[in-house]
Amino acid sequence: MHRSPRLILLAAACLALLPAVTALPAAAAPSRLEAENATISQGVVESNHAGYSGAGFVNGDNLAGSYVEWTFNAPAAGTATLSLGYANGATANRPSDISVNGVLVADDRAFNPTGAWSTWATSTLTAPVVAGPNTVRATSAGAGGNPNWDYLDAEVATTPGGNEYQAEDATITQGVVESNHAGFTGRGFVNYDNVTGSAVEFTVNAATAGNATLTFRYANGTTVNRPLSISVNGGAQTKDFPGTGAWTTWQEASVTAALNAGANTVRAGATTANGGPNLDRLTVSVAGPPDTVKPTVPGSPRSTATTSNSITLAWDASTDDSGSVRDYRVREGDTVVATVTGTTATVTGLAASSTHTYTVTARDPSGNESDRSAAVTATTQPGTPGGGTPVEANGQLRVCGLKLCNENGKQIQLRGMSSHGIQWYNQCLNTASLNALATDWKADVLRISMYIQDGGYESNPRQFTDRVHNLIEQATSRGMYAIVDWHMLDPGDPFARDMLTKAKTFFTEIAQRHNNKKNLLYEIMNEPSGVPWSRIRDYAHQIIPTIRANDPDTPILVGTRGWSSLGVSESSNESEVVNNPVNATNIMYTFHFYAASHGTEYLETLSRAADRIPVFVTEFGTQNYLGEDANDFAMSQRYLDLMAQKKISWVNWNYSDDHRSGAVFTTGTCPNGPFAGTSRLKEAGKWVRDRVRLPDDF
Repeated sequence: MHRSPRLILLAAACLALLPAVTALPAAAAPSRLEAENATISQGVVESNHAGYSGAGFVNGDNLAGSYVEWTFNAPAAGTATLSLGYANGATANRPSDISVNGVLVADDRAFNPTGAWSTWATSTLTAPVVAGPNTVRATSAGAGGNPNWDYLDAEVATTPGGNEYQAEDATITQGVVESNHAGFTGRGFVNYDNVTGSAVEFTVNAATAGNATLTFRYANGTTVNRPLSISVNGGAQTKDFPGTGAWTTWQEASVTAALNAGANTVRAGATTANGGPNLDRLTVSVAGPPDTVKPTVPGSPRSTATTSNSITLAWDASTDDSGSVRDYRVREGDTVVATVTGTTATVTGLAASSTHTYTVTARDPSGNESDRSAAVTATTQPGTPGGGTPVEANGQLRVCGLKLCNENGKQIQLRGMSSHGIQWYNQCLNTASLNALATDWKADVLRISMYIQDGGYESNPRQFTDRVHNLIEQATSRGMYAIVDWHMLDPGDPFARDMLTKAKTFFTEIAQRHNNKKNLLYEIMNEPSGVPWSRIRDYAHQIIPTIRANDPDTPILVGTRGWSSLGVSESSNESEVVNNPVNATNIMYTFHFYAASHGTEYLETLSRAADRIPVFVTEFGTQNYLGEDANDFAMSQRYLDLMAQKKISWVNWNYSDDHRSGAVFTTGTCPNGPFAGTSRLKEAGKWVRDRVRLPDDF
């Protein structure tokens, strides 16, 4: 079965801070905000422990997700020092996620025991704030709840000149914080992994839009240049970082870029297999007056696809003196019908056989908008009796007998694609790529692959749950079905590392928010391994009722033993499931195969199983079980012929530009594409696209 590529995605090792400012200018006097006057979710105001400030304190409920939210006014944009007064009379840490204006600035920040509930302590961090109202939310990250909250002191320092952002406090992808080479500032520096794509990402706050100089302090002890792609809010430029003579010799390299008012993302990503230099800090200074030059007009607008209720448009990219284009607007008349960051857009919700005329404009990071493009006119396709999209045609799915059926009881087969891990390849799931999947590939289903380990859900539950929410909405808007994949892989025991509790938390929120949708399937475990079927079945018996309490109708997909091989990869077979099925209705069992590794024995197991139990192939590849090396299209076609004959739905691994042969796009395709057509597809991508596009029997 597919194994983890063992990439390491490291979050910032610090306890705070987006971003950290090393030298603060004069600050306004701190404002004290009492917890008892804040917004409280799942908690009460009490006064039974002495030593608190104000009229009392907040005792939160003992569960993950309870929070207190304060609101304070900042006189100007800048950096705030936030001091949280608390008491923790328990014997264990009670971690909390601290967010400012909805942005997480401290993940699982420790609030360690204070010795008694009447012993109060203060924990301090810094974060960017905007002029005017700001919200600070402290959310319990564990089942023990938050500590008792007493107050928040907020002290704001404005930053009229340059800001310094330490690399060790940024978001790090494939790199580590070290301090073994002298001369750095702050607490250390970032040592990039020696791979293409390793990166450090800063969040930079600007009081107003305008041009800025971004200065990177670095050391490169080799003789080889280690260039970085400097991306500001998505627009990128390449900067050289040549050797400095030694790892203890630090130099600076600068680029100029346009910043938006408010938060900006500055990403420094390695472009070669040598990785990046050692990165110490980023200094940001306003370089000039606001930009007033409009981008060029988007070129050659055209219609690239239509359905009975949608029109997909494409155009040639605009350019701007700032070096990047923020987004594009599509208008019908004077009405903006789509805003996208790429050069394609799909307008949905249209009537069948209706004609529409559009123009496109571009906006730069400062908000300057280009003149309108030439007009493009397109007509939607005629309506069909079953509807224009897979969901329109089939509605709410259910398991009837041994097959997946639509809401009218017709047996159907879904065909589609799985994402790669959304902690690594989320950039491959954007407006343009999902439009292509729905309209060019004509996929019925998108599998949202959320890894639990390997830098996935466990590293930041809020972030990854929100990514899944967003991708569900993206699939829904395009009329595709979505498989919510709890992608446990290593360890293979579904109970390990408290995964059952985490799964219950995750699926409860997903089911509560999306239970009115007709296009979901829940895959409650990806590839269990190293444990008997009885343990997998026990896990299913505990997680399924949690989902059903919030969503009684959505089909649930249950993983099988041996990396979802129905036991074959661990010297068993389908009989253990057939003879001892999960005690639940509206469920199917998953099977995974990789054709170059899994031959006739696996194929025959799938065939037998499909005659005894409901089966859904939620992952397969035309390569070996690692998703790489040569394709075996002949064996793959034998599987597809069987699945077509027995109406077994399937999803291919994977819709990304990973370097392995199993990723459908060539490396570097994401995020800008093009995704439609075959120009950026590997051989496996071309092969599977042809088969996803075959007419559906709906």
